[in-house]
Amino acid sequence: MTTTPAPRALLQAMFQAAIEAAQPSHCIPPHLPPAPKGRLIVIGAGKASAAMAQAVERHWPGPLSGLVVTRYGYAVPCERIEIVEASHPVPDQAGMQAAQRMLDLVANLQADDTVLCLISGGGSSLLALPLDGITLEDKQALNRALLASGASIGEMNCVRRHLSAIKGGRLAAACHPAQVITLAISDVPGDKLGDIASGPTVGDATTCEDALAIVRRYGMDLPNSLRAVLESGRGESVKPDDPRLARTQTTLIATPQMALEAAAGVARAAGVTPYILGDSLEGEARDVGKVMAGMALHAAKRGQPFAAFSAPCVLLSGGETTVTVRGNGRGGRNVEFLLALGIALEGHEGIHALAGDTDGVDGQEDIAGAVLAPDTLQRAWDLAIRPRDSLDNNDGHGFFQALGDSVITGPTLTNVNDFRAILIT
Repeated sequence: MTTTPAPRALLQAMFQAAIEAAQPSHCIPPHLPPAPKGRLIVIGAGKASAAMAQAVERHWPGPLSGLVVTRYGYAVPCERIEIVEASHPVPDQAGMQAAQRMLDLVANLQADDTVLCLISGGGSSLLALPLDGITLEDKQALNRALLASGASIGEMNCVRRHLSAIKGGRLAAACHPAQVITLAISDVPGDKLGDIASGPTVGDATTCEDALAIVRRYGMDLPNSLRAVLESGRGESVKPDDPRLARTQTTLIATPQMALEAAAGVARAAGVTPYILGDSLEGEARDVGKVMAGMALHAAKRGQPFAAFSAPCVLLSGGETTVTVRGNGRGGRNVEFLLALGIALEGHEGIHALAGDTDGVDGQEDIAGAVLAPDTLQRAWDLAIRPRDSLDNNDGHGFFQALGDSVITGPTLTNVNDFRAILIT
């Protein structure tokens, strides 16, 4: 007879399984290309790019060289591929310099050469190279405006692609006539290739006018230099039918769905029935939390649509919610979701939950997320913390940290976006 682990331990085991499923050490080797006649140049960007580069080095028998950029604290030892660390989620000088060096590295390649591009979430900020006439300060202001706007990741990356000298297919175009093979770890809803790190090696069908419409929709206050680039059309990206992209191919080596399936396997082994609700859920984090609370309560009380009374079950989901920042607290989309979920559940005795970002960073904090228990709200009140006030102030990290319920993983060296698990006992 299977003994179900304690709720918190089971939730954390599922989260760890999701992270492990996306580790480059076992996702990279099966997808390495055959040796080219010419050189192999390795480039890349993202929170997983250093670990991806290390896996390439360990499994590539021939010569190679290259450069990848990752988040501060996410570097791992490599011998032939240079690892540069830069800032995320707001870009800095180190990321800008790395992006320029990357373009220089792939200039003047030959048709017999192959560029292996390692892309993962976080690359949009880490690989920041402004178009002429745009400063780094302008790009920093852009990222802050995007992060606070409530725009979806697809909308944010559409804007980024049209203000960059390297995103939106421009990096692949610079590699022409070499072959470009991109191995990507997806952190975006729907695994849309152009949204992973803003698609540096993928043709982009959106336009400057699309980006400008997004800026207007969310009332973003952009520097005049950025607005002028969009209004003039000077920031147009490389389109999918551009002949310079004819020798490019992209393979997804890890996705949110794979991570959710790994977590589901842990649940089954513990005698808990898993239900994957979707790997690409979007929307305001607090709204998604409220909706999922309604689903969980219905399952607990009615046994619908899941057989909650025949066995414990867990509702799993991934994707990327958004937060429209109105307060001045320490927040992130996962803890905002979890706090809204807890408020709506009102301490239901049979429901526990965990929400976290698989890269180990929720918002701008080195905290992956948090866990929720039936007594969470009561413990907060006992400390004179008002849950609704914390939510209104976008202070999810402050709330859960005060209770000792934060989930801290450290750098996970991968990124397949948000992980949410609601356990109904």
